[in-house]
Amino acid sequence: MATAQAPRVDDFDAPRREKRMSLGEHLVEFRKRLMYAALALVVGMVIAFFITDWVIALITEPLRVIAERDGDEAKVELMFSTVTGAFDLRLRMSFAIGILLSAPIWLWQVWAFIMPGLTRKEIKYTIAFVAAAVPLFFAGCWLGLVVMPHIVELMAGFVPDGGASFFEASYYYDFVFKLLIVVGISFVLPVFLVALNVAGVMSGRAILKGWRVAILIAVIFSALATPAADVVSMLMLSGILTVLFFAAAGLSLIFDKRRAKRDAAILPPEIAA
Repeated sequence: MATAQAPRVDDFDAPRREKRMSLGEHLVEFRKRLMYAALALVVGMVIAFFITDWVIALITEPLRVIAERDGDEAKVELMFSTVTGAFDLRLRMSFAIGILLSAPIWLWQVWAFIMPGLTRKEIKYTIAFVAAAVPLFFAGCWLGLVVMPHIVELMAGFVPDGGASFFEASYYYDFVFKLLIVVGISFVLPVFLVALNVAGVMSGRAILKGWRVAILIAVIFSALATPAADVVSMLMLSGILTVLFFAAAGLSLIFDKRRAKRDAAILPPEIAA
């Protein structure tokens, strides 16, 4: 009776598909994937164009809070300085939101294009990386959305008596969008540390050894991303980034221990010693 053999280590380092493609075939495949991704982006932009009113209402909620607090709605307004300003803003918002809505499609197209050349081990690591990075990015964007109203309200508090706050729409949108993107990316950075550990570039001890520098960077980044007077938002953001760093260091240490045990089991005793 034949018994099933366990997969060899080499099997995980072998390409998933051995088919060779010429340069022309690669270009045709790339064009096809690019067209699918572009079509998904256009559809996402069309859908996003019809929900820009809801998004504008969401990001301008702090302005209404300030107006109600001051008791004069004319004091706080979103201003469009050009004839086409409102339309241009909706297009920019549609593009940004369309990228997010179509992300499953164009990410799959990128993945489908490069996947045949990846080994089984690389595919496993890539899936794990994406599964961890995407939720963390959106968690960072959500935190940025939570912190943003406090920043706007705090800065509006410095307007002197008798002054009026007219927020230029394009600048206001850039401020909110950049804040969400920067905070979202900062949440993904610990995943890159784990990826470097998995790739063998940095050990868990090396990552943990830099905890002082990591905390300093987290505090400086939080101070730059939030107003100097908003200490609560700065401490909250720096605290979350610090926790994520130590989580990445701890996970890297676990991977190092597993890797050491696996190497000790595979290598001969005299080499392992």
